[in-house]
Amino acid sequence: MKRIILSALCLACALSLFSAAALAESLTLTGTVAAGKTIEVYAPIGGTVAKVAVEVGQEVGADDVLYALKTTKVYAEEDGTVTGIFGEPGDSAATVASRYGALMYLEGDSVYSVAASTDNAYNSTDTKFVHVGETVYLRCRSNSERTGTGVITQIEGVSYTVKVSSGTFIPGDSVDVFRDSKYTTAQRIGRGTVSRVSPTAVTGSGSIVRYAVKDGDQVKRGDLLLETLDGTFDGYYMSGTDILAGAAGTVGSLNASQGGSIQGGSVVAVLYPRDGMRVEATVPEDSRSGIKVGDKVLIELEADESKTYQGEVTLVSSLAESGSAETSYKVLVSFVPDQDVSFGMGVVVTTLEGEYVDEETENDTETEQQAGRGGN
Repeated sequence: MKRIILSALCLACALSLFSAAALAESLTLTGTVAAGKTIEVYAPIGGTVAKVAVEVGQEVGADDVLYALKTTKVYAEEDGTVTGIFGEPGDSAATVASRYGALMYLEGDSVYSVAASTDNAYNSTDTKFVHVGETVYLRCRSNSERTGTGVITQIEGVSYTVKVSSGTFIPGDSVDVFRDSKYTTAQRIGRGTVSRVSPTAVTGSGSIVRYAVKDGDQVKRGDLLLETLDGTFDGYYMSGTDILAGAAGTVGSLNASQGGSIQGGSVVAVLYPRDGMRVEATVPEDSRSGIKVGDKVLIELEADESKTYQGEVTLVSSLAESGSAETSYKVLVSFVPDQDVSFGMGVVVTTLEGEYVDEETENDTETEQQAGRGGN
């Protein structure tokens, strides 16, 4: 009788072991190729996006341009000569201006002005009344050879200002102002003093990208003088108007659009590096014990069953996935992809035989061993 009981127990254990072994042979899961890590791309400086050079999902290299920024351009407000350039590309425009008063100076074609008055005009109603925009003729009172022409630009009571457009004078010269080129006494409309016109200070905001002129250049009104970008370059090193990827990978997201503004230091793109690829899958609750961290698996592309890869389980989550109809757990698998693998691809993950031991199998084996010892 004892032998019969022992034989039955052994048979039950054998059936249990066979069942567990069958389950342990392999476990098949479906999953997706996903990004195991991301790289954030930061804007080195602020500005307006002139062009978005890539698309989401595009593979890029470290030196590829993601965005081109539109610079702020500063133009000459008058004809003249560039009389000084301060600072260098990369410098803060505000810092340069606080130190030198401007980024550059522009000396206009008219370098003299006359502060005049009608007090010494010929005594007539007509000569005591002048007009803005009126062309006048100037003659030095101490040296009649110093003559010139000008235009009245401002009037305040009996005082007015003449912008000298031609002629050579010495600052401090006392000049008579006439309405005619013959300097007729009856056409004298006043008297004034010549002074030097200060060069025009050219300023800007942000950081200097480049100068379009050099010291001594002759420029016309509307000519480009310099370009700037918002913010401050890192270390005052002018890194250009393009934002580069900085690393190889697939563009996962773009956070700026053409015509939009970006701030220096903000995240403008996210990249998915190829070496961060992994497989994300889920395992049902009743199969969770059949896979564990460290298990070797075979990964097969759903779109091409001939493409297989070796992988290793790096995570079997202890928290159930939310939002699914049945209880399941996330499984992460690391592997080395090739050029045939892309993010989002569907895969089939199969555990390799003999790579794990089921807890039920361990318990049944222990029972069998105890039963065997009891029979002896």
